[in-house]
Amino acid sequence: MKLKDLLAGIENFKIRGDQELEISSVENNSQKVKSGSLFVAIKGFDFDGHQFVEEAIKNGAVALMLDISADLKSIKLPKDMTVILSADTRVDLAKVACNFYHHPSRYFKLIGVTGTKGKTTTTYMIKSILEKAGHKVGLIGTIANYIGEDQISESNRTTPESLELQKLFYQMAKEKVEYVVMEVSSQSLKLHRVDGSDFDMAVFTNFSKDHISLKEHSDMEDYFNSKLKLFQMCPKGFANSDDFKCERLMYYAKNCDIKTYSVDNGSNLIAKDITITNASVDFKVKLGQKNERVKVNIPGRYSVYNALAAISVAVSIGVDAEKIKEGLLEIVIPGRNELIPNEQELTIMIDYAHTAESLENVLTSIKAYTMGRIICVFGCGGDRDKTKRPEMGEVAGRLADFSIVTTDNPRTEKPEDIIQDIEEGIAKTKGNYKIVVDRKEAIAEAIKMATKRDIVILAGKGHEKYQEINGVKHEFDERKIVKEILKSK
Repeated sequence: MKLKDLLAGIENFKIRGDQELEISSVENNSQKVKSGSLFVAIKGFDFDGHQFVEEAIKNGAVALMLDISADLKSIKLPKDMTVILSADTRVDLAKVACNFYHHPSRYFKLIGVTGTKGKTTTTYMIKSILEKAGHKVGLIGTIANYIGEDQISESNRTTPESLELQKLFYQMAKEKVEYVVMEVSSQSLKLHRVDGSDFDMAVFTNFSKDHISLKEHSDMEDYFNSKLKLFQMCPKGFANSDDFKCERLMYYAKNCDIKTYSVDNGSNLIAKDITITNASVDFKVKLGQKNERVKVNIPGRYSVYNALAAISVAVSIGVDAEKIKEGLLEIVIPGRNELIPNEQELTIMIDYAHTAESLENVLTSIKAYTMGRIICVFGCGGDRDKTKRPEMGEVAGRLADFSIVTTDNPRTEKPEDIIQDIEEGIAKTKGNYKIVVDRKEAIAEAIKMATKRDIVILAGKGHEKYQEINGVKHEFDERKIVKEILKSK
């Protein structure tokens, strides 16, 4: 593709060089650059792509897109190098990516799901229902990226960078996918990763405190406004009217036709007569002219909300009640209320709960049906919102019968420092707890304590199969670890 075609729709840029250049690929990672590439330098939180411009040139870049605010005097540029000076390379990378991959999201229906919690579960539910209705579905999210049942790539983040995202869309369009369901994080909206994507529908699951840090959002206002952007990008939406931010969302997204769902408040779709057991939840909901009984094999009140969101999308598409019920009944989501089968008949659950509210939801849910004790193993991620650490400690101390405070993904922080922050909260309660810094040892300690009447919940890591320490992801699959511990017990 010619460079001038890649720059279509971009405003306020300056260029030195040949716009007729033929560009073979677009890259924002200098190591992936090859002969004929356009290299786009992004200023990230940890690295500045402008530091790698010379490496990109060495690897074969024929054109560069640099931020107009970058210190170009420190970069050795060949005199014949084509250089585009951009007002914002993040914004323009998204536009270039859409152009390079021929705006692939125009060739299928794109459904975006945002919210503090429930994004992953809701996307899986929507995918399951649509597939039951005979549609070919792509999924992009926290766990992995799929076309139908085939995993096409693993996920490094909830929502990919714009270049990777448009490439995934292109692959899905080539495979004749009819619907793509994706998790849309607040970060991706703030950092323009989904710019240029043609969303047909958006879902708002809920809003609570999370992602407040130097590398994420400065405050709750910034966090909410980032999520709001999704509904300003599409014509149709669905929102949880039991959430306190729903009314504000609808006010500021006036051009989006938003329908609501709920358990408590009035809405377009209401769940009634809810029954929660230790293995499932079922409820009544009006589908068409009939009240239907819907069952989901994921316990907890929050599963009702996620199911209502998925049902709202399915009904708008025209999926019949039986296919909706089948899709929800058969749903399985890795790392969400995931039970680990074992010959010793111990109840060991893995869940991604990594905020105070999500941990409270899980613990409250299992407390309602557990005959014995709740033994909770948890930690908090490093380089993230520090204020949620004592909050999670307080929740665990209040609701679990015994807590083992340990390491999650410490990233660049010392695990002991994170644990100390958690302990401030848990110490305020009368809850029993101990500290075991090594997470594998903490899991072993919990299993050693447990009887058949108890439930051990390993909270925080969910689907993740790694532990991130000082920028390195070490293999850490809790399913394998549990089986190893039980085998040696």
